Amino acid sequence: MHITALVFIDIAIIMVVARLFGRLAIRIGQPPVVGEIVAGLAMGPSLLGLLPGDLDGRLFPPEVLPYLNILAQLGLVLFMFIVGLELDMLLIRGRERTAGTISAASVALPFALGAGLSIVLYPLHDETDAGPVAPLALALFLGVAMSITAFPVLARILTDRGMHRTPIGVLALACAAVDDIIAWTLLAFVVAVVQGNGPLDVLRIVILTAIFAAIMFGVVRPLLKRLNDWYQRVGRLTPDILSIVLIGVLASAFVTEIIGIHAIFGAFVFGAVMPRQGAADLTREILERLEQVSVLLLLPLFFVVTGLSTNILGLSGGGLWQLALILLVAIGGKFVGAYAGARAMKTRPRQATALGLLMNTRGLTELVILNVGKQLGVLDGELFTMMVLMALITTAMTGPLLKLVYSDRHMQRDIAEAERAALGVTDSYRVLVVLDDADRARDLARVGAALLGSGRPAQLVLTRLLVRPKAPLEVGAPVVPDLARMASTVDELNVLARELGAGGVDCSVLTRFSVDPWADVTAQAASVNAAVVLVADSFPAFAGPAPADAAFTLAVAHVAAPLTTPAAVGVVVDGGADGHVAVVLGSAAAAHLGGPLHVAVPDGGRAARRVSAALSPLKGGGLDVRLVDATDEAMVSDLVLVADGGAFAADLVGAGLAGGGRSAVIRVRAGLDDREIELAEQLAKVAAAPGS
Repeated sequence: MHITALVFIDIAIIMVVARLFGRLAIRIGQPPVVGEIVAGLAMGPSLLGLLPGDLDGRLFPPEVLPYLNILAQLGLVLFMFIVGLELDMLLIRGRERTAGTISAASVALPFALGAGLSIVLYPLHDETDAGPVAPLALALFLGVAMSITAFPVLARILTDRGMHRTPIGVLALACAAVDDIIAWTLLAFVVAVVQGNGPLDVLRIVILTAIFAAIMFGVVRPLLKRLNDWYQRVGRLTPDILSIVLIGVLASAFVTEIIGIHAIFGAFVFGAVMPRQGAADLTREILERLEQVSVLLLLPLFFVVTGLSTNILGLSGGGLWQLALILLVAIGGKFVGAYAGARAMKTRPRQATALGLLMNTRGLTELVILNVGKQLGVLDGELFTMMVLMALITTAMTGPLLKLVYSDRHMQRDIAEAERAALGVTDSYRVLVVLDDADRARDLARVGAALLGSGRPAQLVLTRLLVRPKAPLEVGAPVVPDLARMASTVDELNVLARELGAGGVDCSVLTRFSVDPWADVTAQAASVNAAVVLVADSFPAFAGPAPADAAFTLAVAHVAAPLTTPAAVGVVVDGGADGHVAVVLGSAAAAHLGGPLHVAVPDGGRAARRVSAALSPLKGGGLDVRLVDATDEAMVSDLVLVADGGAFAADLVGAGLAGGGRSAVIRVRAGLDDREIELAEQLAKVAAAPGS
């Protein structure tokens, strides 16, 4: 068959297979690039080579490969230009310190671990077809390969889930942007070291690279601003404008290839110096034109060229343990580095975990680096195969693990918070009080008002559930008395709300008929975005189990006498989230009631120091906080809060919960939302000191 004809039919087959695998990846919740990488591997010796008739050899004979490789390199150059063009540093504005810290940690640790891993792997991969491998070259290259994050794939994962609208999604993009800059700079240096023939040649490459970067950012970047002015005048992307862009990309790639740091760096830098200010439309049109050619036509060729060099079934038993070690270093190093950096910047544990998973996304960017290493003679065939599998596995695992750690519920909550902040809407802290006994309604409502704290936006929501039989009403059943009962209940609640409002408490009322009280309370809490639901322990309708996975914190109160001011508040802390939330609510109550806060930490030691440190800002704000040694000292307070299910809660239940001068005792069960926030952050957001 004629070579030209074979090249054409090969390209057509590759496009069909890539599109099919990409669609399949989308259907199973993966980014399309995962399916396209698998398609490339499948068309090589890993799958096609297993079939009879030497199909991979017949479809891709040696005389065709140079043509496919040239087109694949062109696809890489265009892809790297797109990466540079999409890398908008405005993402980092206002997040420089946070993004810089997280990115530095997520690069430094995997780089160090990757370099250390080379000590183990070098004796097994010290020679390639190009000759012996220098130990330093392998160490530096593995360090960079472990450090990379695929900015384009990460952006697509965030967009597909809607996480780009959340603060953690924007922070992930900012971190990936900084990460890419650090990693590509490191790779350019590593290539210079590998390509250079001795220290002087390395110095020459580094100096020429620095001069190239200075010219691009100092001379070419200002000139390219005129390109956007031209675009604004004509109102569209003309062939002349696109030609200038493509000429710049190819010329930059040529210069860096001649310098000795690979053509992809020139294309990346040219994308990075493209105009940003007021150039959103120009950028969008360029991406639309080039992504069609790059993604549909050229990049699938790159995946196949990569797949032809990868033989998964060729891995021996020794290769499997090496692959396991590579995955451990790649995943662990990136996750721990990003997580530790995020926690150092006071990011919540759940969000820090999500960042650690997201920064593990390597995708196509990793394949670019691996192919550079193979071309430089640093990676042999077996190590190249293991690193390709690492790139595929780390990318494929991101989506499913992210859904487990950062569910749709958490995402929607963060989106709502971000939207309220953007609109300038005050996010009030709400306590939903479920009233039952009319004689104790006022006392329970005052306990709820105390839990609001003082000095911050807060609202008390009063509700009463009118429990009805589960049997449906029959025709002719007397519904008028039910309606009258509803109207009377609303009137009673409004009277109580006005009374509390006169005391400065923002109060609203709800009421409804109910056949399933817990389900209705959960629905009401969601509708008003309640942080705490306060119920009395004596309400018979709540005899069944409370929801165990509720977003709100549940407070079950036994009220023996009305709360008066000033009143002392006591809290018994255990080591879990319930005890921490009890401290938060107790601090709010003490601020509202104007009395001291007695906190007992039975375990002492580290737990006591942590609670004391978290309460320090409140002490400085004027709240009288006293850490007491004996549990009894906290128990004699007017209002006592304990962790639900703890030993002290059980003792109090056995003793009738209240008594000994106590007005009320509250058992606290932390909701899912409060379990994700650290004690210090909860105190800062919820329990404001008087006058704050």
